[in-house]
Amino acid sequence: MTIFLLLIALGVAVFAYRRWQKKRRREDLLQAALTDWARKMIADHVPLVARMPFELRRKLEGKINLFLEQVTFHGCNGLDVTEEMELSIAAQACLLVVNTDAWYDNLTTILIYPGAFKSKNAKRDGYFVTEAEIVRTGESWSRGPVILSWAHSEQGARNERDGHNVVLHEFAHQLDDRSGRTDGAPVLNHGQSFADWVRVFEEAYERHVRNVEAGRKTLIDAYGAEGHEEFFATSVEVFFEKAGQLRQDEPEVYAQLSDLFRLDPSSWR
Repeated sequence: MTIFLLLIALGVAVFAYRRWQKKRRREDLLQAALTDWARKMIADHVPLVARMPFELRRKLEGKINLFLEQVTFHGCNGLDVTEEMELSIAAQACLLVVNTDAWYDNLTTILIYPGAFKSKNAKRDGYFVTEAEIVRTGESWSRGPVILSWAHSEQGARNERDGHNVVLHEFAHQLDDRSGRTDGAPVLNHGQSFADWVRVFEEAYERHVRNVEAGRKTLIDAYGAEGHEEFFATSVEVFFEKAGQLRQDEPEVYAQLSDLFRLDPSSWR
């Protein structure tokens, strides 16, 4: 009996030590700065970062360290993944979590294609299921992986003012999925009202759908009319890249996203 209790105690001690090690490693990564070379690569590939306040940029570097420790990148169709690619994607993904405690806990893999790729899409109609191949620039699977076209990821990052960014879009889906469903209603920050979120986004989504159906030009990409989850993801793209316009055209949507991310990119210069 004594030996059995000692074994249990030893097991608990080992578990506690490994947990402490993991926590310490996480804290060290979050506090560590990037190398000058990595910082320059990110500035070249993701100019949006240069507009962030200094304190946020320091936080971003720590999140990038943690992201790169956790995630493995795989090139597809013969693509050789470079460190520049990893830094670019990590920097964009971490923009969404730079100032909150939210994290991509379940993500371990990112697949990168040289360009747009084909994906099978299944639709069910009663007992019948039809499959069609769709050309995509990005996909986000529940609990990972994230799949990206490098050509579109690079272009979306370099042009930080056009309101289109596939990496921000797919990682918005990853955050959305933290609630257990990808439905446009992510886990909110403490103090945020779920009822207010639903009201604001439901009203904005319905306006967006009406405008798209009428053929009107919209600030948020027309693809957002495909569903609430896509409206959320396309809104996130605009929130970071056309913040001032979103704040003017959809002030309540901007306010909800600002509370969610604890950021005000309309003030970044």
